[in-house]
Amino acid sequence: MTAQQSAAFANAARNPNNPEHLMVIKPVPRRIRIYQGDTLLADSTAALRVLEIGKAFYDPVVYVPEADLKSDFDPVEKSTHCPIKGDASYAALNGEEIGWVYKSPIEMASQLKSHYAFWPAKVRLVEGD
Repeated sequence: MTAQQSAAFANAARNPNNPEHLMVIKPVPRRIRIYQGDTLLADSTAALRVLEIGKAFYDPVVYVPEADLKSDFDPVEKSTHCPIKGDASYAALNGEEIGWVYKSPIEMASQLKSHYAFWPAKVRLVEGD
């Protein structure tokens, strides 16, 4: 691991019950657009990228602020808990679950409050102009 990588993980949020479960939240420096087919779901210049290591090294996830959503989503009667992010609520578009949001994340994930993430297999993410 390089010194730069070590420094990034030094600032990571860690699961108090499992310090090997950690995440780093980084701003995305470019415009992010998220589509389902031709439908624009979100357009943001304030997105965040979450890098997480738990049982595995998870694929990075992009979260966009609720204010940058361009489509209306319906709530899904489902909730899950992450020990380093909190309770996730789920969202659907046209009756299909498409993503999730942390409306009230725990302290270490407060940057993610009201930011939406989408299932990669259900959307197309465009980074940059």
